[in-house]
Amino acid sequence: MIAWLVLLQASLTIAVAGPATSPEYLPLHLAQAEGLFAAQHLDVTLRPVRSDAGAAEALGGARAQLAATSLDAALRLASPQGVPPRLVWGLTAAPPVAVLVNPGRVDTIRTVADLAGQTVAIPAPGTPEDQALGLLLTRARVPLQRVMLRSLGERGVARALEGGEVAAAVLGEPYVSRLVDGGKAVIVADLRTARDAAAALGGPTVNAALFARAGHVPEAATLQALAAALQAAVARVTSVAPPALEAGLPPAVVGSPGDFAIRLRAARDLFLPGGRVSREALEHSLELVRRRVPLPAGVKVPRRARDLLLPTADPEPR
Repeated sequence: MIAWLVLLQASLTIAVAGPATSPEYLPLHLAQAEGLFAAQHLDVTLRPVRSDAGAAEALGGARAQLAATSLDAALRLASPQGVPPRLVWGLTAAPPVAVLVNPGRVDTIRTVADLAGQTVAIPAPGTPEDQALGLLLTRARVPLQRVMLRSLGERGVARALEGGEVAAAVLGEPYVSRLVDGGKAVIVADLRTARDAAAALGGPTVNAALFARAGHVPEAATLQALAAALQAAVARVTSVAPPALEAGLPPAVVGSPGDFAIRLRAARDLFLPGGRVSREALEHSLELVRRRVPLPAGVKVPRRARDLLLPTADPEPR
């Protein structure tokens, strides 16, 4: 009987974007730690990588069957022969970050458009903060080259903003709450809730998601089992008190316990209900991604954006 059950298990390797403490990808780590994948007869191996780009490259290079990464990275780096990957499950509407300005600059920088000609600090190129800034500037019709970027690491960004060395910065939690609560920064654009993100980006969006390579999509029954496990994980992430979640998670995923609670609470509203990605959110996200930096010439995005969605992520029956 045991051997028979083992044969029923589907094996999946999932490349998961880092850092490990990112709340956007917490449901995958939680599903693994709490046995939610195993409960669906899935033998899942999570392969952590340092960034969205790394996860997308692992998928494109066939080093993983699935990748948890951003839509932007998936389209640019996981499209072998120009065929974009398929979206299996939507995670978040936007990265849980905010654009902050030094209190001494609030009279001159009131909107994202006012960042033109200013120095803005980000943790590093390719981070969610960097991508979010690009999308916000695109929405505000500010060319990227009009902003002077400084890459300083999270702590360096916080120090530079607090000390007035830069006019503005893009950061996630716990830095946003600590700087704002301490009177050291003011929020100009906030992506930490779905409503605020839609207002800042001009409509609903999708950011983090689970992707499969086109032509190498797992069987429908496997995807349904995966969706059930992730649904259970998201339900816990969005409703259970942080200390109760911390107990079963790897230390690398939790990080500092105090920071974990702040990061989790700030991101809870961003998770897409049921992992579903509306056609409007997908089309608007694609528009922003293309306008921020044109996709590689060989990437052939289908005329109907909905064709990128697998049934597990599509809210409309086909």
